[in-house]
Amino acid sequence: MHRRLSICLLAALSVFALSGLAHAQNYPIKTVKFLVPFPPGGINDILARIVADKLQAKWGQPIVIENRTGAGGNIGADLAAHADPDGYTLFASAPGPLAINQSLYKQLSYKPEEFVPITGLGKVPNLFIVRKDFPANSVKELIAYVKANPGKVVFGSQGNGATPHLTANMFMSLTGTTMIHVPYRGETLVLQDMLGGHVDLFFGNVSAALALWRDGKIKVLAVTDTARSAAMPDVPTSAEAGLPGLVALGWFAVVGPPKLPAALQNEIANAMIEALKLPDVQAKFRALSVEPLPMTPAETAAFIKDEARRWGDVIKQTGVAVE
Repeated sequence: MHRRLSICLLAALSVFALSGLAHAQNYPIKTVKFLVPFPPGGINDILARIVADKLQAKWGQPIVIENRTGAGGNIGADLAAHADPDGYTLFASAPGPLAINQSLYKQLSYKPEEFVPITGLGKVPNLFIVRKDFPANSVKELIAYVKANPGKVVFGSQGNGATPHLTANMFMSLTGTTMIHVPYRGETLVLQDMLGGHVDLFFGNVSAALALWRDGKIKVLAVTDTARSAAMPDVPTSAEAGLPGLVALGWFAVVGPPKLPAALQNEIANAMIEALKLPDVQAKFRALSVEPLPMTPAETAAFIKDEARRWGDVIKQTGVAVE
């Protein structure tokens, strides 16, 4: 009896494995959708589109970018988490829904750890960005001004729990200061309001701020990385500016819905890694000050796990919470 049951189970597992392999060998046969949890025009959206163009040419099937914004990326993440695990819905996201929101929110409608990791897209350092007429030209001057004006300086972010929000909380914790947080639905919206004089400070990334900085429309006080940015070689790092404890990188990764078969996971990962290694794709990424981040599924899983641990510690230390 036990032997017959074991044989049946092995047969069922074999059929399941072969089914996944067959899907991978025939994949894709229809439109593939990339869910992006932030608005069009942001760096998350742009990177997804660059890679999607290459995959569309390789696969011979349309790839649609669907921007489903809101709730710190949770709306898009929920849709991705409940999509059919057939490889036709993929989730291209910044850290929030993958490595931060599980520590930030009391309850989520999805489990980030159940997403199936595929590959990284890119990484980019964040910056101390202030409006052009802000009365500080260095990090030390910024700290002094915020201390002299507690609760008056406004910082923006692209949503509760996004890395700029948490980076600002790290800044306040390290410097003993208080500021007002205004969340937006995307980084371009934050910068637009900064140009309008409504936002004082934004820990946004190099990609989003580079053109405005070159045109003299904003000021950049420091790079929140351990090394200077090649795009802004004269801008000091946090440590060089007098705040060595503040290091924060933005990054983007692609995952599949829970229970995506391993054969499909590897098929999609191989295609994406191949696209990310193309010279013209790397050139487009670096023109945006983004370093390509092609990783195997196993490397992606380890990377996201490490980031979840790091930002989870920040959230506990600073007491950030979102209902």
